[in-house]
Amino acid sequence: MRFPRLILASQSPRRRLLLKQIGLRFTVRPSKVEEVFSSRESPRSNARRIALEKAREVARNVSHGIVVAADTIVVVDDKILGKPRTKKEARAMLMKLSGREHIVYTGFALVDARSGRSMAGVERTRVRFRRLDPKEVAGYVGSGAPMDKAGAYGIQDDYGAVFVEKVDGCFYNVVGFPLARFYSTLTEFIRLLEKRV
Repeated sequence: MRFPRLILASQSPRRRLLLKQIGLRFTVRPSKVEEVFSSRESPRSNARRIALEKAREVARNVSHGIVVAADTIVVVDDKILGKPRTKKEARAMLMKLSGREHIVYTGFALVDARSGRSMAGVERTRVRFRRLDPKEVAGYVGSGAPMDKAGAYGIQDDYGAVFVEKVDGCFYNVVGFPLARFYSTLTEFIRLLEKRV
């Protein structure tokens, strides 16, 4: 399938790598939308809404192409864990996840800049952590690696990978972008746009 111009509304290096991994070509234009969680919405709904807000904000500022955006959140005890603001908060998040199961939601959105049409979805993955030693948590937090990640850990390319005991669902969702679900949605969206031309 031939893909139209794609614009990634994210500065996440992980999302860039994942899109390149499946052969997509795109430009990067990070969204300026602030990730604001609403207690009136479910975690799933928060992730979907924020992804759509990011995609729409960037789409308003480009003439054509499909804008791709995403938002990943970690949920434990019905509480949303976003990106930690301080090292102390990162340590607290990791100790809260220690020896327990949590859920990772990634909302993703596609917006056609020309028509304003959109499509969005959410992927859900269960993750179990082994019991963590406070010293290893302190060392990991000290490296700075958790600071730009929801739930204060990365499963893919740093020490956070050894915290994870089990993954039930899409692994790439935990990295920050559910590749299979996204690709299916993207191809469906392109077909719909082509039918309406």
